[in-house]
Amino acid sequence: MTESSKPPKFVGAALAVTVWALGIGIVVLGAQKYLPPVASAHGVGIDAMLEYLLVATGGLVIIGHLVLGYFVWRTSRSSAVSPTVPGARAQKVWSVGPAVAMTLIAEGGVLVLGIPVFNQLYLQEPPADAVVIEIMAEQFTWNVRYPGPDGEFGRTDPTLISTENGIGLDMEDPAASDDIRELALFTVPVDRAVRIKLRSKDVLHSFYLPNHRIKQDAVPGMTIDVWFTPTREGEFELACAELCGFGHYQMRGFMSVVSSEAYEAWLTERGH
Repeated sequence: MTESSKPPKFVGAALAVTVWALGIGIVVLGAQKYLPPVASAHGVGIDAMLEYLLVATGGLVIIGHLVLGYFVWRTSRSSAVSPTVPGARAQKVWSVGPAVAMTLIAEGGVLVLGIPVFNQLYLQEPPADAVVIEIMAEQFTWNVRYPGPDGEFGRTDPTLISTENGIGLDMEDPAASDDIRELALFTVPVDRAVRIKLRSKDVLHSFYLPNHRIKQDAVPGMTIDVWFTPTREGEFELACAELCGFGHYQMRGFMSVVSSEAYEAWLTERGH
């Protein structure tokens, strides 16, 4: 490159600053609070895992952009291409080493923080006093059922499903007469474990409580247990997070978290 064809020195500096600013901008955008306030016991652990992942990857993004910007600035000041070629061993080290380091830093911390939460949600049994609720998803609503005073769910039969009997409840079964049924709304007590027996009537759905960091697919032909402990009173949205048909957008429900006293009063009012 001749002296006359070299770009002005400020061009390299401007490119380096642009690279650095881009890295900082990515981190600033990623650091925003996008999740709704957590409202479950295990959700604190999930948020800690996500925050670690964002901090770790954000740090790596900053480091990468700083190094890249430095090389842009440094090489822009040279009029010759360096003839130095790294050896095969050096190329392997600098190719594999950073990838291994990034994996250990980013994914290692996620596993350390995430495995206890995974164990709690999927491997541990819920407490014996957990509130048990059956929720059957269908296009495009949520059928909710409580077992009633006898503590047993009545038998269901797909051949009995109708407009009036959306879950196919067999009313000839003695355990079915006191079952409490709701549509797209269920009530639970605060600071007490809630065990959801999740089913699907037709297609694949996804049971999603954003505030409680719960997201579980409802699969036709299967009953999937998921449990959590709500820690804050209020009304929280239940959404279907799996595209399930033309009416997917309106498949919405609500979970009302109330005090223990209010929950017992609600059960009494519903004939429990």
